Amino acid sequence: MVVASLEAPGNDQVHSWTLLTSHALDTAWRLAKGSVLLAVSFLVAVLCYFRRLHVRVGHRLKWWIGYLQRKFKKNLSVEAEVDLLGYCAREWKGDTPRANLMRKAYEELFWRRHIKCVRQVKRDKYDALRSVLFQIFSQGLSFPSWMKEKDIVKLPEKLLFSQGCNWIQLYSFGPEKYTGSHVFGKLRKCVELLKTQWIDFSAIKDYHRRGSMCNILFSDAILEYKLYEALKFIMLYQVTEVYEQMKMKKVIPSLFRLLFSRETSADPLSFMMNHLNSVGDTCGLEQIDMFILGYALEVKIKVFRLFKFNSRDFEVCYPEEPLRDWPEISLLTEDDLHYHIPIF
Repeated sequence: MVVASLEAPGNDQVHSWTLLTSHALDTAWRLAKGSVLLAVSFLVAVLCYFRRLHVRVGHRLKWWIGYLQRKFKKNLSVEAEVDLLGYCAREWKGDTPRANLMRKAYEELFWRRHIKCVRQVKRDKYDALRSVLFQIFSQGLSFPSWMKEKDIVKLPEKLLFSQGCNWIQLYSFGPEKYTGSHVFGKLRKCVELLKTQWIDFSAIKDYHRRGSMCNILFSDAILEYKLYEALKFIMLYQVTEVYEQMKMKKVIPSLFRLLFSRETSADPLSFMMNHLNSVGDTCGLEQIDMFILGYALEVKIKVFRLFKFNSRDFEVCYPEEPLRDWPEISLLTEDDLHYHIPIF
């Protein structure tokens, strides 16, 4: 009995501590539970906000990407490569003699010349120059040897002061008919741009990077225009140089003898007035102009003339006999008026 009475107070004390601890734990849990629920609710709200923000930004980004792609594609003057035979099937349907001829010509390119794709070039009066320059830049071809020896940026003034060609003031920049005394400064800027771009592209060793840079350059109409006018001037300079050599009874390439034998291009002035000034405005390059272009840029321009299929003129080169081992670029044309770029 004595033992039982001694144990009772101890049991009560243990029970009291148990109740107190349980109460404290309940209180702490209720407080912690509230904090946890609040934190979870806040976290869920934050996640929902960022999810909505992500969706909204994603939609805006998708819209901008689509807009830029549409704008870029619209302005790109040399389109991405497409399957050659697929392009032919879209462009030449029906059973007319010309359509049949074109299909056979494209099949020749695909099966025997191993041309698998084609890049369409914007159809305007600069497309021959565009097709040639695009390939020079995309292939990273080096600067022509004669341009390395001379500062081509000073050539406009050289024609005026050293060779007395004051008629250069009549030079036309495509649709611009006359610029007078301002022609020299404008030509200088065009030629300087050509020199800078050519050197920059030839220094890029990575093929894919050159392709990306070409896509950027050939979607800028203003820069393109300046580059093509620079090419026209380079052609005129070469014609003038060879004409001076001819007057001094020096041997000149046969293509220039043919040029100067025509009444409309008997000298550099008549060549400029009757032919070159119209390029970019009312006409593109003629075959004789393609010879001069290849000669001036030191490239062999191979052209597949599809409308001449099954004839000796189906494949021609400008110039026919390069003076040195010049690099080769290829074009294809359906009419000698507009050119596209074949991809081997």
